Amino acid sequence: MPTDQFHEWFAERARAGVLEVRRVPFAELDGWDFDPDTGNLRHVSGRFFTVEGLEVQTDYGPVPRWTQPIINQPEIGILGILVKQIDGVLHCLMQAKMEPGNLPLLQLSPTVQATHSNYTRVHRGGSVPYLEHFVGDRRGRVLVDVLQSEQGAWFHHKRNRNIVVETTQDVPLHPDFCWLTLGQLQELLQLDNVVNMDARTVLSCIPFGTPGGAGTDSGFRSALVRSLARDEGTLHSMGEILSWVTETKTRYRLAVRRIPLNDVTGWRRGDDTIAHTEGKHFETIAVSVEGNTREVANWTQPLFAPRDQGVIAFLTKRIEGVLHVLVHARIEPGYLDMVELAPTVQCTPSNYEGLPAGSRPAFLDEVLTAPPERVRYDAVQSEEGGRFYRARNRYMVVEVDGDFPLAASEDHRWLTVSQLTDLLQHSRYLNVQARTLTACLHGLW
Repeated sequence: MPTDQFHEWFAERARAGVLEVRRVPFAELDGWDFDPDTGNLRHVSGRFFTVEGLEVQTDYGPVPRWTQPIINQPEIGILGILVKQIDGVLHCLMQAKMEPGNLPLLQLSPTVQATHSNYTRVHRGGSVPYLEHFVGDRRGRVLVDVLQSEQGAWFHHKRNRNIVVETTQDVPLHPDFCWLTLGQLQELLQLDNVVNMDARTVLSCIPFGTPGGAGTDSGFRSALVRSLARDEGTLHSMGEILSWVTETKTRYRLAVRRIPLNDVTGWRRGDDTIAHTEGKHFETIAVSVEGNTREVANWTQPLFAPRDQGVIAFLTKRIEGVLHVLVHARIEPGYLDMVELAPTVQCTPSNYEGLPAGSRPAFLDEVLTAPPERVRYDAVQSEEGGRFYRARNRYMVVEVDGDFPLAASEDHRWLTVSQLTDLLQHSRYLNVQARTLTACLHGLW
């Protein structure tokens, strides 16, 4: 499918699909209720997920203690992309999928994007297409199979199975699915809100081969191509990086405890929202959904709705002709292992209003004031639309000049893109925001 034909097909799928999403009071949730003892917002089946409370105490960051709502979804979902050689070129089977929290509603998702509750049909709805390629006696060769985390500020220990399976079989094509090359997907990643978060995280885990033909260009693209090669110079060895991550876990204190939602302080529960008293961070809302594109025709559910758009960015620098990205060893209360590597900047700037001087995130000003000629990537991307309502972040890649210091801070290190790719073959090293930017970096050369 040529790319211009894809856009026509995608627009046609948007016209054919119907998904009406309305915000409703909590009292109109069907199958959900607040536990009378704890106040936790739960599903009557005991499945899907629960909105409960979290208490955090730490010496990391500007706030030493807080409580907050958190999504507890202990089951592991599947994010799977089926791939196939077509005329000698690897293609990915992608789905045009509507989610209630997406803006716009229709975005490009993996072949299979389903929680355990969904694909075991707790909702008593239809089956998940192509699921047989990813569970049980699979019908293909596994290229990627790794557990990866999701947002550590909103999920408690949430993980999904990121899996890529190659098939040689004839695959019947459902109307909402299409075959696209990796090059086409990387091109689509340059656009706002087309490729969804779940597709981006799986794409980031694919161990791309080293591109050929860096040529004589000494600019950004040539430095990026060298950054993708395993035999090019790195500022830190992989052993040094792993030791640094371990040291970060021992340098800070983090105590996290699940608590009843009733015990969360600084948040106010109303008829249709659970919101922060200062109007920051996010709120918990309820929505009613009706449509013709999902396994069930109508349902209600809670969603987390951020109050503002965030900024997520990698600073990059050419070091001896090899592009390096500045990663941040970041602590978030929902991580299973305390620390994951994040982008240089990952924040919602408005959340820092009113905090003490010096609380502003490091390097945020370098990102926001970067001259246009140093901005290598700049797009707004949506976060997971099945749990978050219109959550979007501005993702950026900014190249700094040669005078920018190599010793940034004890919580930051310069890594090549190849090192990021190697770490992505293992669980719990790169967070979901860093995985998005890694996927986007592959499209820049």
